[in-house]
Amino acid sequence: MKQLYNTALYMRLSRDDENFGDSVSIETQRTILRQYAKDNNLNVVDEYIDDGWSGTNFERPAFIRMMNDVEAGKINCIVTKDLSRFGREHVMMDYYLEFVFPEKQIRYIAVTENEDTEKGLSDFVPFKNLFNEWFAKDTSRKVKAALQAKFAAGEKICTYAPIGYKKDPDNRNKLIIDEETRWIIEKIFDLAVHGAGSAKITRALIDEKVPTPGWFNYTRYGTFANIYANQPIEKSYQWTTCQIKSILKDETYIGNTIHNKQTNISYKNKKKIRKPQEEWFKVENTHEAIISKEVFEQVQEQIASRKRKMKDATTQIFSGLIKCSDCGKAMSFANNTQNKTPKKYYVCSSYRQYGLKGKLCTSHYLRYDVLYSYVLLRLRYWAEYAQRNEDELLEILIQSGTKEKAALFKKQTDELNKVKKRKAEVDRLFAKMYEDWANERITEYNFNMMSQKFQMEQQELDERIENLETELATEKETVDNAKKWIALIKQFSIPTELTAELLNTLIEKIVVHEATKNDMCLNQRKIDIYFRFIGKID
Repeated sequence: MKQLYNTALYMRLSRDDENFGDSVSIETQRTILRQYAKDNNLNVVDEYIDDGWSGTNFERPAFIRMMNDVEAGKINCIVTKDLSRFGREHVMMDYYLEFVFPEKQIRYIAVTENEDTEKGLSDFVPFKNLFNEWFAKDTSRKVKAALQAKFAAGEKICTYAPIGYKKDPDNRNKLIIDEETRWIIEKIFDLAVHGAGSAKITRALIDEKVPTPGWFNYTRYGTFANIYANQPIEKSYQWTTCQIKSILKDETYIGNTIHNKQTNISYKNKKKIRKPQEEWFKVENTHEAIISKEVFEQVQEQIASRKRKMKDATTQIFSGLIKCSDCGKAMSFANNTQNKTPKKYYVCSSYRQYGLKGKLCTSHYLRYDVLYSYVLLRLRYWAEYAQRNEDELLEILIQSGTKEKAALFKKQTDELNKVKKRKAEVDRLFAKMYEDWANERITEYNFNMMSQKFQMEQQELDERIENLETELATEKETVDNAKKWIALIKQFSIPTELTAELLNTLIEKIVVHEATKNDMCLNQRKIDIYFRFIGKID
């Protein structure tokens, strides 16, 4: 009986691939794969498309979804146009072709290269994978060189024009004002120049239902469908303070173009890292400005002034420590100056941005003075306990937080097992490669090159295993952790006030819960303090 193949059609297109025209377009790939599946009686389960993802990155969303379906038993056959569509990193390609697919009994087909694991892969596959990786590296180098030349000419290289602008139809690397959206930028800067901070501006845009940049791109070009498709209308105007802060600092709006602000870690790792400001490349007056330089500079001074004010405020002692119990986001500090007696307070940052209409979270409102008093009270209590009866406190700490510790221990154990599994796979790949070299299936040059790569990964995995085993051993040292925390709190004697040093030394985080009504219909609020080394004390 002929085997039924439940098939995944996988398509990938990187930004660099777009330079080669329709031959590798998603539509071309789809046409080839669908026809092949039809001609060979393959049952197509789903199509998986990673548009705009490098082949050296194996954390692509559609790729991950496909492999999850493989794990779930939904798929036993994967078809791509060619090997490079699956990936351009030869070690990972070897890993999937030599271990993953045989182990899970997955048939893999690269149509245009006539490679099929059911019929047996050709001896040239390792060399094809090496070439694909070299091609990715070479293309990355050439693209960077071309971009540098365009930067020097003042061209704006970007996937989407910033809101307020659109790409010139006669020159895609030049910006022209978008009359449909420029008013949004003018409104943001007008609010800022009249004293509104990023949070207040965000709130104003949400209240007035002003569409976001992402929404405009979705309605115009169909992009970001994963965010906006089939979502409530409120999604179209869910601005964030980060977006506003970025716009207020963007020199694009005064006619300047700045390049080289960030770069990829490497041609394989597409994670962005920010470059030092002295390495930025700025070209002035490359396009028409929306905002005058005078207004822009005034806003920058107001932002700097606001930062100086906040830096000197005592409220910054809690910075980074206060978290919302429901959404996990940081709590935002605010100061209500409209009352005769101004009140400082914390509120969930998700709620502050979107309010109840956003349906993301509730306020979790907590007055600063209440928080201050509560935390000081708890620290004084445990400090007095440490001074009075250290042995008894030690026993309390050993018995507390067992659930949290158990969860962390399990997480670290699972990761350790995963890393050890990958280490074993790399060892097997290395052994297989040595066998191929010994049998003259690969050249000594390629053997030496690949050996170096395997050895580097082995070293990295060994280091990770060692670190995880150390962390696990540390988790077991509950008594030592408890003693360490007691020693720390005794250093501060019995505190009479809170300082940033005191809080950051003793506390990991403070979790604020939403208020509930007690039997007397009065609001009551739960606050959980998680201490360093020992977690929450019950």
